[in-house]
Order: sequence, then C-alpha cells, then structure tokens
Amino acid sequence: MANQILTHKQIQHTIKRIAYQIYEANVNEKEIIIAGIDGGGLKLAKKISKILEEITEASIVLCKMMMDKKNPLESGVNTSIQEAEYRNKSIVLVDDVLNSGTTLIYGVHHFLKTPLKQLRTAVLVNRNHKKYPIKADYKGVSLSTSLNEHIRVEFKSKQDGVYLE
Repeated sequence: MANQILTHKQIQHTIKRIAYQIYEANVNEKEIIIAGIDGGGLKLAKKISKILEEITEASIVLCKMMMDKKNPLESGVNTSIQEAEYRNKSIVLVDDVLNSGTTLIYGVHHFLKTPLKQLRTAVLVNRNHKKYPIKADYKGVSLSTSLNEHIRVEFKSKQDGVYLE
C-alpha cells in the first residue's frame, strides 16, 4: 500500500521554490544549463526550466542526461548537448529521487571532466541512504526511510504525486 508523501499542489509549490533558489544562486548568469537525468529527473528538469524561463532573463538550456541507472560505469553517461555548450557555464543536475547517490555521482563525474563555472544538484525527494558522498543543493523534501521502502514519483497532468511504498 502506498502512502502519499506530496500532493500535486505541494509538488508544484516545491518546484517553484527550487526554481527560485536556482535563480537566486545564478542571478548574474546569462545562461543556465538544467540537466535532467532521463526519466523522472528530466521531467522535473522540464518543470523547473519552465518556471525559470518565466522569472529570469537568462537563457535556460535544457539538457537530457542519459545513462543506464543500474550500471552507469559500463554504459557511460551521455548528454543531449555537446561539451562545448556547457563549458564554463552554470549547471544544475536534476533527478527526481536521491536514493543511494549512484545516479547523481556519475552525472556529476561526467560534468566535472569539463571546466565549469558552477555545478549544483537538485532533487524532489532526498532519501537518506547514500552510499556516495553527494548531497542535493536544492531539495524538495528529505525522508528517512527503511531500505526496503520505495519512493515512487509520478508526473501526470494535474495529478503529480510522491508515494512511499
């Protein structure tokens, strides 16, 4: 049985708050790269990007990050934009849930091969089960859950929800 952790309205408010925090940290930037990890991270990145486009004059570039989440080391990490397009820029790496930290750490590692102005991370749900030393700079909610519990994030038209299963 699933318990709802965040309602659609709460998620919309949280995404708006995260977007404003990103804006505040990048107020002098001409361009901000929002890199969403394929899946829920990309969906969240699109929502954050849309709000940023409304509140800042900066150019918002959406980047899709692709990797095999079960085996990112062997599959490698790829992005929808070329390295030259994010070199010396401000990047926010976005995922829906920070669970063990594996996905975010490989995403960060990919970007750190290139000189950047700044790299931050944003997640909707931060679980406290990390096996890698990574943290979310911008987070919606932090949950202490057991290892056998699962967080499900649904992005549906007017029915977004976060559930603990």
